Amino acid sequence: MNQPDVKQTVGFVGLGNMGGPMSERLVAAGYPVVGFDLAPAARERLAAAGGAAAETASDVVAQSDVVILMLPNSDIVESVLTGPDGVLAAARPGTLFVDMSSSEPLRTRSLAEVVDAAGSRLIDAPVSGGVKGAVAGTLTIMVGGAEEDLARALGVLEVLGKPALIGGIGAGHALKAINNLMSAAHLWVTSEAMLTGIEFGLDPNVMLEAINTSSGRSGSTQLKWPNFIVGETYDSGFGLSLMLKDMKIATGLAESLGVPHTLSDRAVEHWSAASGDLGPAADHTEVARWLRERENEGTAK
Repeated sequence: MNQPDVKQTVGFVGLGNMGGPMSERLVAAGYPVVGFDLAPAARERLAAAGGAAAETASDVVAQSDVVILMLPNSDIVESVLTGPDGVLAAARPGTLFVDMSSSEPLRTRSLAEVVDAAGSRLIDAPVSGGVKGAVAGTLTIMVGGAEEDLARALGVLEVLGKPALIGGIGAGHALKAINNLMSAAHLWVTSEAMLTGIEFGLDPNVMLEAINTSSGRSGSTQLKWPNFIVGETYDSGFGLSLMLKDMKIATGLAESLGVPHTLSDRAVEHWSAASGDLGPAADHTEVARWLRERENEGTAK
């Protein structure tokens, strides 16, 4: 792991389920960290961990050399940077913004041009690995942007996980959305298949043990079903609404590029139905519970 430059201050905007533990890891690694979140409790947690809590996002940017954004979507990222109260005007010349949110890749490309014109730089660096990966510093970090910009942020990102340059600006956001579309489709078909086996009388643990040494294995059989679904905890830490958002980003990208996406569209329809019933606070692994309840309702009829 690269040793931190003690003169490099890291700003962090968005201290939620992911941003909170990520910012705390940077503090523990010796980086001066100043952060902001709309929730006072999140700012207090950062301060308790040894970071500095700012009163506004602009205060964060004014003090920082590298600014990490961990926000819900492109609308909020653009608003924070370039909206009426946007922080870009507060940035020092050459400030590097690292968008670790799950944003829309084509909008990220356009935003990078605006940031560059203002005298700063932008790379996208979304992550995979969930809250556990954020806490452990084992996130997969998919970076889009110039090599020299990644080099400036490399020490910071290596504290958080394993960064890899995927391509030019927007490439990280594209791959993150594509990955989550695949993950969601895997989980749905895995859940339907597992429920079929359980209804037939098979033990889910025995099924998973066999599948995980066979061609049907995936992250859903190796991690999600055994860790969050068999025990019915449904606490992976990644929301259903966020998964659905990423799926729609991926299918929207396919549509804009003229790539076939019929099966992906059906997956979005299924996840949208589950989201409508389960609500915005549901964990994404709860789709397995939703499917089982629908199965039981059908059996009752």
